[in-house]
Amino acid sequence: MVELKKIISLVLIAITSACVFAGCAKSEDKKVENNYSKVDDKNFSYSVDPETFSIKVNVDGSTYSASNPLEKTEVENYKKDGDKISWSYPKKNIDVALEKKDNYLDVKIKSNTKKENSFTFPKVSGDSYMLPIGEGKNIPKDDKTFKDYFKENELNTLENFSMQFFAVNKDKYSLLYIIENPYNNKLIASTKGDLNFDFNHEYPTINEDKEYGFRIYVTDKNPVSVAKTYKNYIIEKGEFKTLSEKAEKNKNIEKLYGAPFVYFWDKNVISKENIVWSKLNKDMPKELKDWIKNLLKTKVPDSSDVSSAFDELGKSDYVNKYTKNRIVTGISDVLMLKEFYNKDIFKNLDDQSKTYLEKGIDKLNPVEIVDLNKRLLKGELGDCVDPVDKWNNSNTVDVIDDMKKSGINNMWIGFDDWQTGFDNPNFVKEANYLGYLVGTYDSYHSIHKPGEEEWNTAKFSDKTLYDNATVTDKNGKKIEGFQGTGRKLNPTLAMPSVKERVSSIMNTGLLFNSWFLDTDATGEVYDDYSKNHITTQKQDIKARLQRMEYLENDWNMVVGSEGGNDFASKTLAFAHGIDTPSFNWMDPDMKSNKESKYYFGKYYSNTGGVPELFKKPVPLKDKYRTLFLDEKYTIPLYKLVYNDSVITTYWWGNGTLKFKDDVKNRMLSEILFNVPPLYHIDKNEWESNKDTIVNHTKVWSDFSKKVINKEMTNYKVLTDNREVQMTEYGNDIKVIANFSNKDVNVSGDSIKAKSLLIIDGNNKTIYTP
Repeated sequence: MVELKKIISLVLIAITSACVFAGCAKSEDKKVENNYSKVDDKNFSYSVDPETFSIKVNVDGSTYSASNPLEKTEVENYKKDGDKISWSYPKKNIDVALEKKDNYLDVKIKSNTKKENSFTFPKVSGDSYMLPIGEGKNIPKDDKTFKDYFKENELNTLENFSMQFFAVNKDKYSLLYIIENPYNNKLIASTKGDLNFDFNHEYPTINEDKEYGFRIYVTDKNPVSVAKTYKNYIIEKGEFKTLSEKAEKNKNIEKLYGAPFVYFWDKNVISKENIVWSKLNKDMPKELKDWIKNLLKTKVPDSSDVSSAFDELGKSDYVNKYTKNRIVTGISDVLMLKEFYNKDIFKNLDDQSKTYLEKGIDKLNPVEIVDLNKRLLKGELGDCVDPVDKWNNSNTVDVIDDMKKSGINNMWIGFDDWQTGFDNPNFVKEANYLGYLVGTYDSYHSIHKPGEEEWNTAKFSDKTLYDNATVTDKNGKKIEGFQGTGRKLNPTLAMPSVKERVSSIMNTGLLFNSWFLDTDATGEVYDDYSKNHITTQKQDIKARLQRMEYLENDWNMVVGSEGGNDFASKTLAFAHGIDTPSFNWMDPDMKSNKESKYYFGKYYSNTGGVPELFKKPVPLKDKYRTLFLDEKYTIPLYKLVYNDSVITTYWWGNGTLKFKDDVKNRMLSEILFNVPPLYHIDKNEWESNKDTIVNHTKVWSDFSKKVINKEMTNYKVLTDNREVQMTEYGNDIKVIANFSNKDVNVSGDSIKAKSLLIIDGNNKTIYTP
């Protein structure tokens, strides 16, 4: 009887392997109707060899491999029922089920053991690949730069893909693979010959979901057909939400329309302009000077150079610029301290200072602490300094007032730290008054050992979290935090700390209306094997989404995150990193070699303004331009799906002006692909780059406001060298960008080198950055 079953099984395998085509009949499944672009996915038939799991599809008389053969493996329980085929791999503890639906092949691969398991399928090869890496890449099979990159970098599809699909380009068509279980997947490249990929899924012991699989479609060979098929899938699943729908809940989201993203830098509480230096040089009380020096030495790390600046006062009739900068930094540092008040020194108290002191310093919030300290200092320095309500306005309030007067009507302003808001609450208030969004960076990704915290976001009042709420890998090792410091915090256990931190910041009265959550939408998530809080990647993401929703629902915040991967697309309003990710860590010349022309710069400013890392223009090595910037490889897969859902721009270190040889091309791309410019601003940077920023923002902003709630409906490459490209929004707005160094003629329109044409109905506008 056993032998008979084996014979029957082998006969069925042989029949199937001989290309008995399965199921071209129409399924009763129907696409959800929507108002977005329809795509004509190709109907096809398929054949499968269960022993090798090789799949071939036949469309319009042409046959393509949808998965190259795996190693031949024993098969059991083969069944064919109409459009359905299933079997098992007993030695691998894997069950497989295939079903041809209306216009796709549904593939499900299930582990039937509770033990850790893994499986590889599909193995794909093609002429080129469309991968949703960031905005999207079109990668030829023989491209050396990308082959070298993939040799050293496996693709974790949840983290490295902005959307959950990939496409393989054949001679006439593309095969699209929509990933239905996004967790624990890797796309592994083989680069010995032409580039090809293996898709591997792990089944962790802690995860009860033992199935992964794909929808496999045949589409036209272009990014539009691939992206629109995926978009229809997202809509079918109920996972798509437009910006206009999000704005119905939070009207402030409309402030993002046509808004450049601006990180604003000023770490000072007082500015040089607020000090009468000739008087301070002569009249600063010695006791006050000594007290400030003492606080700097005992309470402010790495401040010996700043402290020594106060010794320069009174030595000559002139205070030089370097000394002024250090004194301003030193005063600003101590004005943030709870320990600043000293009853033996501060005796000239105004009424508000008395009220604060009667309340008790330990009961004051951080905004009140800074305000008290400013008043205390003013009381002792008298007319050596301006009235406190004018302190640092020239570097903050006056700058954004000028930005508004210059025509920047909408803007997102971000701080790298909420302390900036504590130091300058009037700046936050003014940003609100001007109609801007303003918010702080925040993170719950890393936690440092209590008492050894290196930055604010890694510090938590609950001191038990470091030992009891951090992530353990399957080998029992704690996963390190950012840059190898501390540990990764399990997000399912972080919500009480999230609520405590956000409440403590907002209860100061600061008028933040936006919040940026670092890494929450990057897909850098973990399975946590800690015995007391086992957590799957799915649960990890759910917890991250819950804190985004908390900020959105409880505090009416316009929420953004680094990454923007589409598991967060229904919640996020904006994301930084899709259009150019962080990559300076990949090369010591960019990261740490200060002698290199490619060095990005230090995360430090001796004036309290924009750090060198963000303002220093640098060239790029050809390798990194190819991988991350080159328009010959970039395709707008993300915008074709999410243009009217999530606003995306660059990782903050790669702003519009960062790469000095690529500024014009990036400005063209910002309009072609509707990507907001991103700048780093202080008073000096604004004065230096004002004309460039204003002129570009005007054109980009006017355009973006028209297309922000439209679908990107089309994208075409118009020349063989890919240097002339077209996008279309809705049915009436089109952009043709000429990235080349030569003038081109497109359908009778002449477009100069490094210029673009905007066609808005019957109106045509040429723009040259």
